[in-house]
Amino acid sequence: MKAMRAAIGGGMRWALPSRCPGCGAVTEADHRFCGACWGKLRFLGPPWCASCGEPFAFDRGEEARCGPCLERPPRHDGARAAVAYGAIARRVVLRLKYGGRAALAETVARPMTRLLPVDADLLVPVPLHRWRIWSRGFNQAALIAAALSKSSGIAHDPTVLVRRRRTPPLRGLGPRDRARTVAGAFAISRRGAAVLRGKRVVLIDDVHTSGATADACTRVLRRAGAARITVLCWARVLAGEPHD
Repeated sequence: MKAMRAAIGGGMRWALPSRCPGCGAVTEADHRFCGACWGKLRFLGPPWCASCGEPFAFDRGEEARCGPCLERPPRHDGARAAVAYGAIARRVVLRLKYGGRAALAETVARPMTRLLPVDADLLVPVPLHRWRIWSRGFNQAALIAAALSKSSGIAHDPTVLVRRRRTPPLRGLGPRDRARTVAGAFAISRRGAAVLRGKRVVLIDDVHTSGATADACTRVLRRAGAARITVLCWARVLAGEPHD
């Protein structure tokens, strides 16, 4: 029986080989990037701003913050992203969101796991409006949160935070217009307050751009009694870098 299963598995791998999430080239295993795409990903880590995660050119100290965060401190307790937003990171997000490649949620969750706070209690995905879920079929942030929960053992709940108002895409908008667009768009579900009270929450999303969405979500999570809120994403747009 073992030999038969091995033979079937080998046949499946030959017929349907694992492919690079970035370019589609054949790879050794699922969720692995080819050498070319791996080399184009910029993995983020210290030294960086203690608030927003913007990389520093040199180490300024563990609690150092960038100018914008000093001028206008974020509502959350820190934001982190696995990689910088670039051609490969963008392609993976687009394939996940619009290409129906739900398995890519695990691909992006794997490098995000190293950035999870050790004392986190609950993973909460940034919600989509119900009309967008119906048209797309899923919420990519919820899929990423589920994959992170599976690998880390931290509970996740995609129902406590809801998007009560449908908002237009933020693509192409500046920081102020983004903040204005998502203001008041999020709320806590009926059961959410009891679940969130006193919890150390990690807000999960795919891409961090201006921080407007994270800020709007943090506002309502904080009001619901969350003790601590950190933000964790697959990719973030770095200061001065182009984005869509």
